[in-house]
Amino acid sequence: QVQLVESGGGLVQAGDSLRLSCAASGRTFTSYEMGWFRQSPGKEREFVALINWYGNVRAYADSVKGRFDISRDGEKNTVFLQMNSLKPEDTAVYYCAADSSSQIRRGSEYNSQRSYDLWGQGTQVTVSS
Repeated sequence: QVQLVESGGGLVQAGDSLRLSCAASGRTFTSYEMGWFRQSPGKEREFVALINWYGNVRAYADSVKGRFDISRDGEKNTVFLQMNSLKPEDTAVYYCAADSSSQIRRGSEYNSQRSYDLWGQGTQVTVSS
């Protein structure tokens, strides 16, 4: 069973950058589509970014497009989320997720939580104005 552990969150000011990491352990995750989601207090968890198993297809929520970049390192079994030009509205708990059942490749929506079956515990990102 793959376990996902996020790190890299923290408190920053608007305009700053952060890089989140998601380390997978227990099994190689190189064949999985990987995503990042976030959840703010009182709001539903929302899609942030996706990277496919090969690393050549990426997708982003409109709210982060042009500011965030998702990448993966197969050798290190790690997925990254580089967040630039952070805004107070980016404040949330950020979750890493994996699709180990190939649901996305079979047509499930990549921006839906239901397409992912493995989740990390989350890392808090707070952006002050």
